[in-house]
Amino acid sequence: MSRLALILAAGEGTRMKSDRPKVLHTVCGRSMVAWVLDALQPLREEGLLDRVLVVAGNGFQEVAAEVGDRAECVLQEERKGTGHAVMVAASQVREDEVLVLTADSPLITTETLRNLIRKHEERRPAATVLAAVLDDPTGYGRIKRDEQGAVVAVVEESEADEAERAIREVNTSTYVFDWKRLSAVLPRLRPDNAKGEYFLTDALALLAREGRLEIYTTHDPEEVLGVNSRVQLARAEEVMRSRINRHWMEEGVTMEDPATTYIGPEVVIGRDTILRPMVILEGRTVVGRNCLLGPGAHIVDSRLGDGVVVERSVIRESELEEGTRVGPFASLRPGTVLRAGSKAGTFVEMKKTVVGKRSKVPHLSYMGDAEIGEDVNVGAGSITCNYDGVRKHRTVIGDRAFIGSDTMFVAPVRIGEGAVTGAGSTITRDVPEGALGIERNRQKNILEYRKKAKKEEAERLEGDNP
Repeated sequence: MSRLALILAAGEGTRMKSDRPKVLHTVCGRSMVAWVLDALQPLREEGLLDRVLVVAGNGFQEVAAEVGDRAECVLQEERKGTGHAVMVAASQVREDEVLVLTADSPLITTETLRNLIRKHEERRPAATVLAAVLDDPTGYGRIKRDEQGAVVAVVEESEADEAERAIREVNTSTYVFDWKRLSAVLPRLRPDNAKGEYFLTDALALLAREGRLEIYTTHDPEEVLGVNSRVQLARAEEVMRSRINRHWMEEGVTMEDPATTYIGPEVVIGRDTILRPMVILEGRTVVGRNCLLGPGAHIVDSRLGDGVVVERSVIRESELEEGTRVGPFASLRPGTVLRAGSKAGTFVEMKKTVVGKRSKVPHLSYMGDAEIGEDVNVGAGSITCNYDGVRKHRTVIGDRAFIGSDTMFVAPVRIGEGAVTGAGSTITRDVPEGALGIERNRQKNILEYRKKAKKEEAERLEGDNP
C-alpha cells in the first residue's frame, strides 16, 4: 500500500499582515513548513510514507527554496480553498492513500501522524480524520455526528449554525484518504459557500454518505494549533520552546528559569550544564558538560567544551575549549577560538582570533585577526589595529608574552616568546623573543601651569571689561 503526504502550504495568511509567505514564518528559528517536514521524515524512514508533495501558492519560489529536496512542490496559482489545492495536486498523485496536512500546524508530532495512519490501516475507511476536543473551538471546523455517533460531516465555522458552533469536537485539517474514493468525489465539490471556495471538508460529507469515516482523537490539543496570526505564532513558539526545554531538562540540564531560556531545535547540550535566566542558544550550537551559562548569554553556531563559563556575553561561530571563561559583557565574533583554560573577560571583543591555553585577555581589549600563544597576559585597553583601510593584517603574540596595558599593535606585527610591551606603547615593528618593546615620547612637565593659566585668564577678562 503506497502513501503520499500532501502538505497544503498555499495560504495567503492575510491576518499575519506580512510580505513573507505565511508558512515561512519561524517557530524557534525554524519555518513552519520545515517543522511539518521534520515530523514526516521518520515516517518516510519507517516506510509509512513513499513521497511528500507540497502545494504552494503565495511566494512559491521562496517556499520551494525552503523545501529544497525534502519534497516535491506544485503551484496552486489560484487559491480557491483546501479542496481546490487537492484538485491541483491530483494529477501528481499515484499512490493508494494520501495523508493531507497543513503547513501552518508546526506543532504536529510524528507520533500522532503515525497513530493516525495506523488507525486508517486497521479499518480501511474512505477517510480517517484527526480530531481534537477543545474548550474553545473557535476557528475550527466542527465534527458533526448522527444519533448513533457516526460522523456525517465536518462543518466549516463560517457555515455552522448556532448548535453546530457549540460542538467542541473539531477537525484539525489533517486526514488520511483512500485516494481512489477521494478522487471520485473531488469533481462534485462546489464553491457554494460564504467564501466561494472548494472545501475539502465537503468531500468528507460526500464520503460519509458512501462509506465509513473514522476519527482519531489526539489527547494533546496544543499540537493541532493552527497559525493564522502573529498572536497564534507567538503561542506556537511558546509551546515549542516548552517542548525543547523539557527535553533537555529530562536529559540532565538544569534551567533556573525555563520561561526565559531559549534553545534552538538543533542545539545539543551536555548533562549537568546549568542555564541561568535569559540564555539564548541558537543554530548548531553544541554545549559540553558541567558548563555554567548566563545570565544573559547569547550563543550562536558555536562549540563549547566541558566546564565552560559564559556570563552576559554574545558568542557567534566560535569554539571554546574546556575550562574557558567568557565575560561579562564580551563579544566573540566568527572565527574566534579559545584554547583550554583561557579567558576573554569584561568588555573584550575578539574576531578571527586564536587564544592559546591558559592565556588571558581580561578586560577592555579588542583582538582581531590575531594569534595569541600560551600563558600570555594581555593588559587592559590593548588593541590590534588590524585594518589599514584596504586589507586585514594579523598580529602574532608568542607564548608567555606579557602585554602592557593600552598597547596598540599596528599589524602585521609579531611579538616573540616571553617578550614584553610597555604600557601605552604603539608597536609597529616586531619585538624579538624575550625583549621589551616600548614606544613613548619623553614626558614634559610644565611647572606652575595651573597658576599661569589662571593669571592669563584673569588678564583676558580684565581686558574685555575696561
